[in-house]
Amino acid sequence: MFVSYKWLQEYVNLSGVSAKELAEKITKSGIEVEGVEILNEGIKGVVTGYVVEREKHPNADKLNKCLVDIGGEAPVQIICGAPNVAQGQKVAVATVGAVLPGNFKIKKAKLRGEESNGMICSLQELGIEGKIVPKEYASGIFVFPSDTPVGEDAIALLNRDDAILELGLTPNRADCLSMLGVGYEVAAILNREVKLPETKLQSSNAKASDHITVTVEATDDNPLYTAKVIKNVKIGPSPLWMQTRLMSAGIRPHNNVVDCTNYILLEYGQPLHAFDYDRLGSKEILVRRAKDGEVIQTLDDVERTLSSDHLVITNGTVPVALAGVMGGANSEVNIDTTTVLLESAYFNGATIRKASKDHGLRSEASARYEKGVDPNRVRAAGDRAAYLIAKYANGEVLEGTVAVDTLNIEPAVVSITLEKINRVLGTTLMMSEVEEIFSRLQFEASVAGETITVTVPTRRGDIKIEEDLIEEVARIYGYDFIPKTLPVGSSSPGNLSNYQQKRRVVRRFLEGAGLFQAVTYSLTSEERVAQYALENRDPIRLAMPMSEDRSMLRMSIVPQLLEVLKYNSARQNDSLAVYEIGAVFLANGQDAQPEEQEHAAAAITGLWYSHSWQGEKKPVDFFVLKGIVEGLVEKLGLTNQIAYKKATVEGMHPGRTAEVQLNGKTIGFVGQVHPNRQKELDLKDTFVFELNLQAILEASSEPLQYKAIPRFPSITRDIALVTDAKTEAETLKQIIFAAGQPLLTEAAVFDLYEGEHMEKGKKSIAFSLKYMDPERTLTDEEVTKVHEKVLQALEEKAGAVLRG
Repeated sequence: MFVSYKWLQEYVNLSGVSAKELAEKITKSGIEVEGVEILNEGIKGVVTGYVVEREKHPNADKLNKCLVDIGGEAPVQIICGAPNVAQGQKVAVATVGAVLPGNFKIKKAKLRGEESNGMICSLQELGIEGKIVPKEYASGIFVFPSDTPVGEDAIALLNRDDAILELGLTPNRADCLSMLGVGYEVAAILNREVKLPETKLQSSNAKASDHITVTVEATDDNPLYTAKVIKNVKIGPSPLWMQTRLMSAGIRPHNNVVDCTNYILLEYGQPLHAFDYDRLGSKEILVRRAKDGEVIQTLDDVERTLSSDHLVITNGTVPVALAGVMGGANSEVNIDTTTVLLESAYFNGATIRKASKDHGLRSEASARYEKGVDPNRVRAAGDRAAYLIAKYANGEVLEGTVAVDTLNIEPAVVSITLEKINRVLGTTLMMSEVEEIFSRLQFEASVAGETITVTVPTRRGDIKIEEDLIEEVARIYGYDFIPKTLPVGSSSPGNLSNYQQKRRVVRRFLEGAGLFQAVTYSLTSEERVAQYALENRDPIRLAMPMSEDRSMLRMSIVPQLLEVLKYNSARQNDSLAVYEIGAVFLANGQDAQPEEQEHAAAAITGLWYSHSWQGEKKPVDFFVLKGIVEGLVEKLGLTNQIAYKKATVEGMHPGRTAEVQLNGKTIGFVGQVHPNRQKELDLKDTFVFELNLQAILEASSEPLQYKAIPRFPSITRDIALVTDAKTEAETLKQIIFAAGQPLLTEAAVFDLYEGEHMEKGKKSIAFSLKYMDPERTLTDEEVTKVHEKVLQALEEKAGAVLRG
């Protein structure tokens, strides 16, 4: 809601309170002011001028040479390119030295050889948004009324010497969708009176009931409908002050009748509609539900097909308006209109919301009906609009209002004790102070002992229960004055559990290793539910799935991560590493709740490392992903509890997959996706792992130990062993460590050979062994003795001999 500071002063005395101060007070009372826009900020030197002469520029077809009186000693020459500039107009002139929005400074200039001493301005050039400028001035300069004085401040005449407060209203504060509603709010905050606008009508002797009848079939949707008839109107521009107020609120002016209805919409928060009585086609208004397939052409020239969910205003036969949303083109007020039928009604918000949503028509009127209008302002708003139309369109208001009234809305009556108010707020307010607050809000209140009973005006439909009254007291009393206390109790500050801390360590490590976090659905399809599952259990189907693709609870995360890679690869992002920590769901029998386990999974494909300058490229392989898993378990202190064994997993490469064991129990796998599956997904070589994270994080890790940096040198010996092709490197490594104690500290594979120079069924595998004693320097003899012991153990236990 855009609130004009100058306009607001018509209802509340704002003396001594600036726009920014008022914005702060409103915000502190519970309605956020999202911004204050000073409309004339940075603008100066713009005055009204009179175009004395206008002739074509001698050297340019699209320019005009104008002689303009700006209230000085003599008229000045201004070159203007606007197509609508003409002699005798009153216009806005930016004089030499003026500054326009955007810090645009006006200087003397020569345009095609002719001197120009200023600029005749359009409204857009003065900072008014193009979509709210009147259509006749949208592509040219603005023309003031003929009685406008020359040399006056044009910015003030256009009401740009104003500040606009933008209120961020929550749905419950629909009462502030009007200037009067904001007036009541500000008056309560400042403890001042509210001045209501003039609505006194001088009706003619003719009666409105002789010209129109109103029938309402859908009384639940429209419990109150009023109609006034105004004759002999003369359509023309509305007063400049009204146009500028509408534009400040974001509404484009049209003519003096339509502008009056829009003005009342902003002033009272009550939507109105003006029909051209002579184009109505009958002397009857019938409000009913639309018929299925019925058609109406609305004011935006769009033909809309209606249904029985929509409420329409008809002339007894055909729709002339989509109730509460938009009028019909067949009864639109235009330049020839002489008699106006003025509608003011109360419509059911849900019905209006349905029509607005179905047709994609979000209007100022529908927004107010949806949130709720004040039923007690319906008639007053109609009277005020008729008063303005009579005043500014020379209309003759016929006597009486034709109405159908089945509305029965009583003000809410809520009682509360002083003790509860003070207990909830932590205050020590006296009953007299509470009474004063409700008086400032203009709520009728009566006191009986310690209980105060409040009759809430219908404009505040949001107040229904005791807690609503407490909120009103708190915000008018001032949130800043409510006492502050610290919580009392013996509870200790919150912290992360050991499990949660470890989970964060896992996330940080995986992201530090270059993986991006993915968040995928916990629901999957029947086809993918059992793929890559760590445990073989029955899948769990949803009772009411939203689709077959999301009908089962997942048992593994890997299938979803592969879909992530597929999606990215199809969009030329073919080098990607992602991980997810999430839940999988395992069945526990027919009538038991499923078990929810936390897993960690990752998938990588494409290039792991690429350096274009050095020309290096490293594609992902098995050992890249296995290295990430090893680094993770090392970070968690579980290295000595983890083992890797060759495994066969459905959907994985038969020779490049290992199961991960924790203390001898399988908790996951790591390896390459099967080539056939990669082809289905149109992926390059892709590697994945999935681990039972819950088992890992619940495992007790070895306490952290620190060792001094060795003071004595180590001795390294490399050996190349010939062994059976089926012998695993891990087996040989365990034999080496067992035999090399206590001097052997490291053993690592650095080469593998299987080729034409190797006997069939054999392979050569090379290890680098490091010997060291932390207490002294080893001799060659000591190392040779242990080294030979290692070689002997390899030959005896694994049949591995040194390669000749």
